[in-house]
Amino acid sequence: MNMQNPEEYPPIYLDYNATTPVDPQVLATMRPYLEEIYGNPSSGHIFGALARQGVEKARRQVADMLGCHPKEVIFTGGGTESNNLAIMGAAFALRDKGDHIVTSAVEHPAVLEVCGWLKKQGFRVSVVGVDQNGLVDPHEVERALTPRTILISVMHANNEVGIIQPIRKIADIAHSHNILMHTDTAQSIGKIPVDVQDLAVDLLTIAGHKIYAPKGVGGLFVRAGTPLEKISHGAGHEFGLRPGTENVAGIAGLGEACRLVAENISDDQRRMRVMRDQLEKHLLGEFPEAKVNAADAPRLPNTSSICFPSREANKIVASSIQVAVSAGAACHAGDVQVSHVLRAMNVPREFAMGAIRFSVGRQTNAEEIERAVKLFCAVIKGF
Repeated sequence: MNMQNPEEYPPIYLDYNATTPVDPQVLATMRPYLEEIYGNPSSGHIFGALARQGVEKARRQVADMLGCHPKEVIFTGGGTESNNLAIMGAAFALRDKGDHIVTSAVEHPAVLEVCGWLKKQGFRVSVVGVDQNGLVDPHEVERALTPRTILISVMHANNEVGIIQPIRKIADIAHSHNILMHTDTAQSIGKIPVDVQDLAVDLLTIAGHKIYAPKGVGGLFVRAGTPLEKISHGAGHEFGLRPGTENVAGIAGLGEACRLVAENISDDQRRMRVMRDQLEKHLLGEFPEAKVNAADAPRLPNTSSICFPSREANKIVASSIQVAVSAGAACHAGDVQVSHVLRAMNVPREFAMGAIRFSVGRQTNAEEIERAVKLFCAVIKGF
């Protein structure tokens, strides 16, 4: 058998945390806005009105999924822009009240880099550590607060190890001190239920391409009454918070993706957990020395971060042509650089250097898992 023939043996995608394919129903929803309904949503004529209807329908779909009012949904160009708008917008809006922000050591760069930039603008940032499972202790967050704290930003679920943070507990602490709470749900939406009332957050980030919508579109939940200053300037689109002509097709796709998430979350969550558990069982059976990060902690049903000790993850990923996964460490000029998440978790270097992230998705099936395990085992046994 020729395992390199992609037609007979198509590659297996186990990197859904990096991005997802566009769902066929999402694509069908987008198509009219690419081919027929091409008006500017701000125009007063019929072409603009039809485009505006598409945008507002999507806004309602996103709001329905989150459990909020449509006017609390702002469309952006993606998760990174949403994080920038949430953190910078809140910081500048509240600068007269304080200058201190609290975040965690395992955040995505789209949060950590924003906080780093704000430090250069005179803000102070406290970075709270995590335990060996990657969990943030709400009490540690509370101990980091000062009378000048204006914002807490902690992700809902981690993109590398899948750990789910106690956002409601942290939000309750934030509000007891009259502090805004932001969470990045780019990785959690579509994998576990996400409801803004249950989480009690003021700001919440959505990334379209993580939930089977196209790349280049995202959303930000802004609870009514939350002070937020726009960070880019132009016309008064998106309730004056995000100027620029709306990406109507992308927004329509995001709305449909959110509708599908709301409709299928229970079944998708169950199926993904079965696929992930099957993958882990087989791999640990083949490599008993391997370790699943945060195995006994609350984590996403689709995500598995497995450390294969004394191996180099980037070399494994490069050699694993038929199975798409991600490395938790990379080698540069002979030096193995471990991800900031694994460092924060104090994963021993011998294990962290061989960390591989597997993330299953809506389309993953048992046959793919079985074949992926065989292919991956053949690769890793060569190192």
